[in-house]
Amino acid sequence: MPQAVLFACNYNSIRSPMAAAILRFLAGRRIYVRSAGVREGEIDPFVIAVMDEIGIDITHHQPRTIEDLEDTSFDIIVTLAPEAHHKALEFTRTMAVDVEYWPTIDPSAATGNREQILEGYRAVRDQLFDRIKKRFDISGMPQA
Repeated sequence: MPQAVLFACNYNSIRSPMAAAILRFLAGRRIYVRSAGVREGEIDPFVIAVMDEIGIDITHHQPRTIEDLEDTSFDIIVTLAPEAHHKALEFTRTMAVDVEYWPTIDPSAATGNREQILEGYRAVRDQLFDRIKKRFDISGMPQA
């Protein structure tokens, strides 16, 4: 199991904060987890809502860019969007770090009424939850 994981996407406002919060929830303090974006965005209220549905509070998330990171000693960087993947490869040129690309749909493109939009966000949340459990071999309940 890696000791430090970074999740990266375009704006650090939807996918990467979701993924980081899920891994923190499941792994507890066993893994150092951060998220960042190519550009700084603003936390999306739909993300807060769908994460709250599963008992994860991300209201205090502060979007940051990859350049804003104070600690860059990650074992794995998981990118969730093509632009973030390109940036991570460029960022890690001289580092010994694995970069994995997990193509993940941007739910902010969802249309319709509030419930239809929330369904799009839930689908991304659930996809990330399942992928994280499998990739990091975490089963059972969250760890303290």
